[in-house]
Amino acid sequence: MAGGEFNDVPGEVPGHPDRDETEIERVDRNLGELLEEIRVAMPGVQVLFAFLLVLPFNSRFGQVTATQEKIYYGTLVCTAVAAALLIGPTMNHRLQFRQNKKERILIVSHRLAIAGLTVMAVAMTGALFLVGDFVFDSTVAAIGAAIPAFVMLIVWYVLPLTGRNAD
Repeated sequence: MAGGEFNDVPGEVPGHPDRDETEIERVDRNLGELLEEIRVAMPGVQVLFAFLLVLPFNSRFGQVTATQEKIYYGTLVCTAVAAALLIGPTMNHRLQFRQNKKERILIVSHRLAIAGLTVMAVAMTGALFLVGDFVFDSTVAAIGAAIPAFVMLIVWYVLPLTGRNAD
């Protein structure tokens, strides 16, 4: 893979003056950092997925409205997709292990992680709305889900993307 294609991973500058490392060392470091970040995100996905899986077995689940059922199922599906996307880099690495394709693994895994975290934000918002709608009403649920969704938008996307061009 050409060095230019590596620039597909945002924020990476080949031959950064602050690091004395080879291209191979840099790819190894970047992949290690990415996998560590995914390890941080996965427990949240797992906890939300577990909560959503047991929810229908709760005796009060029979009281949900048809709209709440749809929100529940959409949130459950989003959580499963987020888990699949965030686990994807591990499988990608395993299937291409010792094939000298770490740079390619890094590029694909980078994209999978961003997609997985994005779908996770949707799932978290859906779960918050579902609980708020069940316990209170749609207006309270919308406000209660919108506030964390806005925080995720700012902290997960706006700040990092505006920071890319700051230096």
